Amino acid sequence: MSKIKGRAKLKNGVVKVKLLIKNPSMTPNMAEKKTGNRDNADFITHLTGTLNGETIADFSTSQFLSKNPIFKFEFKGIGAKKDKIELVAVDNHGKTYKGKAKIK
Repeated sequence: MSKIKGRAKLKNGVVKVKLLIKNPSMTPNMAEKKTGNRDNADFITHLTGTLNGETIADFSTSQFLSKNPIFKFEFKGIGAKKDKIELVAVDNHGKTYKGKAKIK
């Protein structure tokens, strides 16, 4: 099961975001060695961040992403303190995980 924890900080008009996705990130080869079944692989395939309905980050990833990956990105021009960035990650099984990062 994946969880998303995020932080966002506004400084000089730039919002810097840092987030952690708790995920085992097991490749098909690793899953086969551990469980005997390649279908038990579990990894993040997509991550999207939105603020006030506008996409601010959009990542496509693969099975080679590390366990519990950390993402960092920044943007400017939108956002104010106390706004909430909505984060959505999708895994290779199509499960969706959500999280939020409040701008401080």
